[in-house]
Amino acid sequence: MMQAEIRNAIGHVGASPARGRVPALSRLAFGGAPIGNLYASVAEHDALDAVRHAWQHGIRHFDSAPYYGYGLSETRLGNALAGVARDSYTLSTKVGRLVQESGDTDAQADDGFAVSGYQARFDYSRDGILRSLEASLRRLRTDRVDILLLHDIGALTHGTEHAAVLRQALEESLPTMAELRSQGVCQAIGLGVNEEAVCLQVMASFELDVLMLAGRYTLFEQHDSARVMALAERQGVAVMAAGPYNSGLLGGADAPGDTYNYALADAAVRARAQRFYALCAQHGIDTGAAALQFPLAHPAVATVVCGLRSPAEVDSAVRRIDGTPIPAHLWTQLRETGLLDQSAVTP
Repeated sequence: MMQAEIRNAIGHVGASPARGRVPALSRLAFGGAPIGNLYASVAEHDALDAVRHAWQHGIRHFDSAPYYGYGLSETRLGNALAGVARDSYTLSTKVGRLVQESGDTDAQADDGFAVSGYQARFDYSRDGILRSLEASLRRLRTDRVDILLLHDIGALTHGTEHAAVLRQALEESLPTMAELRSQGVCQAIGLGVNEEAVCLQVMASFELDVLMLAGRYTLFEQHDSARVMALAERQGVAVMAAGPYNSGLLGGADAPGDTYNYALADAAVRARAQRFYALCAQHGIDTGAAALQFPLAHPAVATVVCGLRSPAEVDSAVRRIDGTPIPAHLWTQLRETGLLDQSAVTP
């Protein structure tokens, strides 16, 4: 669907469309940032193999964004799934940034993606939302997405501009997305963010279907998501729990990773992470398996979104989430030692 067709389909901002309904999602979802060359280049054939391998092993939801490799992730997802029946999987992508050529093929933005010659700029306007989605549909080789998320609003991202961005999100971005939902271009709408506060601000004023919350409701931490998780459950908002390893901190097989919240982990964070590894080792349990399974126990969580870049990583995630039984007393000990909040819901 081209931009002009999208414009004609949704009419004018200000309508009051019926609320969408989140489709059934697979327990484990494919996070597409890594195949957008997050932190390191991924060969084309490896990226396509990872997506196809995921589908073959039961992963049925695929998430991406224009920001992930400046369209590279969406393009690779679209190419990998081109021969797969569209009704056999669900897709989510995001709006709020537009991809453009950087004008300097040697320059590379300091945002973690190993892609040169392109950049992404924020645009939460109605026109920006429509242009972003049109480009995403073209890259994904489809005429619809199942879930459309407004990407990276919040004070941590926008600082002193947060109030203006929030106002535009409520008055322009989200109403435009709601119209797209009412016309079937997407089935559900929500936010894709890394912080609780902005979720609470939006949910107080606008009815959402879904939240993708990255790194806040995880085995490693629950404190900074307690309010929004409770509110999501009360309001019937589905939560897509992303970043279950907290940027790799709990993703290693035998020891904590070096990164947390997209940066190098400090000594205190690594020491706390090591306590998880030590306790899980006592029970012969892979810490990564506990990290993937933990969020799914919460009644508001619809899926866990795990960033994957290779068939081997797919195999590991599938094994961790479905092939690693975790004894109930491990969860009890994690709570008793203070590594889990006392009120945390466990499997």
